[in-house]
Amino acid sequence: MSPPGAPGRRWPAGWFSAAMWLLGGLLLAFIVLPVIRLAATSPPGAIRQAAATPAIRDATLLSLQAAAITAAIATVFGVPLAWLLARGTFRGRGLLQALVDLPLVVPHTVAGIALLFLLGRTGWVGAPAARLGISFYGSQPGIIAAMLFVSAPFAVNSARVAFEGIDPRLEQAARSLGATPWHAFRRITLPLGLRGVLTGAVLVYARSISEFGAVVIIAYYPATAPVQIYNLFLQSGLTQSAAAAVVLLIVSLSTFLVFRTLASGRLLARINRAYT
Repeated sequence: MSPPGAPGRRWPAGWFSAAMWLLGGLLLAFIVLPVIRLAATSPPGAIRQAAATPAIRDATLLSLQAAAITAAIATVFGVPLAWLLARGTFRGRGLLQALVDLPLVVPHTVAGIALLFLLGRTGWVGAPAARLGISFYGSQPGIIAAMLFVSAPFAVNSARVAFEGIDPRLEQAARSLGATPWHAFRRITLPLGLRGVLTGAVLVYARSISEFGAVVIIAYYPATAPVQIYNLFLQSGLTQSAAAAVVLLIVSLSTFLVFRTLASGRLLARINRAYT
């Protein structure tokens, strides 16, 4: 029998396959059609003009930079937590997993207000940080904090699923041969779960670059791309904001596809060769 996805494999015929295609196609159309309509609304000249506007260009670059930093932070701190959840059998593991997923159910404006109480000028963290010259309110650190809160679950859960798919006996065999826990993780667990780790980083990046609700509460200025597009919508109406939205769509989709391709292909192969 040919494995799933093997060349020459045919889709099952009949009403069941047709129903699956119909239902899946309707959902896909719901996702794609608004994007196509948005792109068709703005002529190329308006898109070029929007891309050349300093405010839009600066906001887009800020979003790209903050999202990349957020992805790096989420990966560095999320991978250890993912390993604990994948390998641990401690009491309260379910509660810990629920806390990791908490940002997925918290409205993002609520998340922004909560972060403001923590990181604002009088917050538990914000006040001591202000004495050290670090401000989260209306600054790039605040933007990154907001992005990190809403996107961190993607890094943790993607890595956790990858680690859970690795046979723990491989790590035990390495330990029996004298490897330290760190060495077993670095040489066995991390290389085998690297695809999940990189996928989580890409998802964090994608989620961060599109964040609006939490960011607009804690750091309205400097404006990220979603905030700038919202400002244009309020000030100039739908037409001008649509052109800026297309610019952000092109940039974010392009970078996402590049990172996704690297994470699933050439970058992963290079890293694997470095381990061997």
